[in-house]
Amino acid sequence: MTGESRKLGLGSLTALVVGSMVGGGIFSLPQNIAARADVGAVLIGWGITAVGMLALAFVFQSLANRKPQLDGGVYVYARAGLGDYMGFSSAWGYWISAWLGNVGYFVLLFSTLGYFFPAFGEGNTPLAIACSSVLLWCVHALVLRGIKEAALINLITTVAKLVPILLFVVIVGLAFDREIFTRDIWGRSNPQFGGVLEQVRNMMLVTVFVFIGIEGASVYSSRAARRRDVGKATVIGFLGVLALLMLVNLLSLGVMTQPELAALQNPSMAGVLEHVVGRWGAIFISIGLAVSLLGALLSWALLCAEILFVTAKDGTMPAFLHKENANQVPVNALWLTNGMIQLFLLITLFSQGTYLSLIYLASSMILVPYLWSAVYALLLCVRGETYENQAGLRRKDLLIGLVAVVYAIWLLYAGGVKYLLLSALLYAPGVLLFAKAKSESGQRLFTRYEWAIFAAVLLTALLAGYGLYTGHLSL
Repeated sequence: MTGESRKLGLGSLTALVVGSMVGGGIFSLPQNIAARADVGAVLIGWGITAVGMLALAFVFQSLANRKPQLDGGVYVYARAGLGDYMGFSSAWGYWISAWLGNVGYFVLLFSTLGYFFPAFGEGNTPLAIACSSVLLWCVHALVLRGIKEAALINLITTVAKLVPILLFVVIVGLAFDREIFTRDIWGRSNPQFGGVLEQVRNMMLVTVFVFIGIEGASVYSSRAARRRDVGKATVIGFLGVLALLMLVNLLSLGVMTQPELAALQNPSMAGVLEHVVGRWGAIFISIGLAVSLLGALLSWALLCAEILFVTAKDGTMPAFLHKENANQVPVNALWLTNGMIQLFLLITLFSQGTYLSLIYLASSMILVPYLWSAVYALLLCVRGETYENQAGLRRKDLLIGLVAVVYAIWLLYAGGVKYLLLSALLYAPGVLLFAKAKSESGQRLFTRYEWAIFAAVLLTALLAGYGLYTGHLSL
């Protein structure tokens, strides 16, 4: 096949965005949100999320159109705006977040199958890990056949997994009870929630997780058939997923009370539908979740390999990660990614608690790349770069950039200082690969500005390590 025939169209790019965001999170959303907030705070939180994430979607759309020569999404925008080390750190954090998320998908998949086959338990029994490993390397073999072929299968699984979600929305919508929905709007019967602001803040931790993947089309910008489709796919995918997430969450609050939802086991969508129609509803949602997770596994396998490949292409990562096979697949990047997934699957046999904590930590790590992308879009507006004779559009994009930056900072606040400290433990070791790449290109390791940033990251990592050692900080 020629290189042109392997290019991705609007449908495949949109499916990558939707497939990346709609994984396991939406199936656990009713319980996850109800455990942290009641109806009033939920409505406020979704309003903030809609505005903030839409601003980020517009940021990725604008950058894709205004900087068509920049391929690689969140990584390349950080590098262009803030230098090589910040770009590398964004790619490194994004990559870790992505493959750790895939470990979580494997565990959740076989935990769901445990509903039918008790031997799988909570997804971390020896049988579950063995089956996860087999599936991992089947996905690996599929991706090795080619980006175009894997993206086509992802498109099919994306459509298939939307069916049970849409049916859930219809059935639960028909059963919606306004009295249940408005019974305790502000959560006053649950003093452990705290005030409305605290409920909104806690809810943000969940909404961040379910929207990871919004940048999926940007990562594949170099493989798009038409550059303008990258921005379109980002916005279309975001709006569709936002509608589904809000409907699943809000409608659930109208058929079961907040305490009932908070007490459900995950995937809680299964419990909600079972409450409305009986046991077949739980079985139906469990099957839908299995299909959803298979599609998400494929999406993130593609994204993990691609982010290492594009960083190696311009020398930010070591050259060995740039190697492609005959099907134009970044083979070494894929092997490294899936090797790390396999290692952590084995770790879940012995230290599930630590693993689960790292999943939440990995989710928080992607916030920094989002922030740098928004900062770069804002810098373009402030400088007027690419806005010649477009004063009106520049003002509009300046406002969007400001909203995106403020929202990204709010997300960092919602995540908490603890996760910023712990994330430094994962960011700091990446300097070894960065140093190797710089050595291969004959460049000096850091600029003076980058030395200061690395020193801050290293100091933070040491403080986090000391906190873990003394018990003042925990995973």
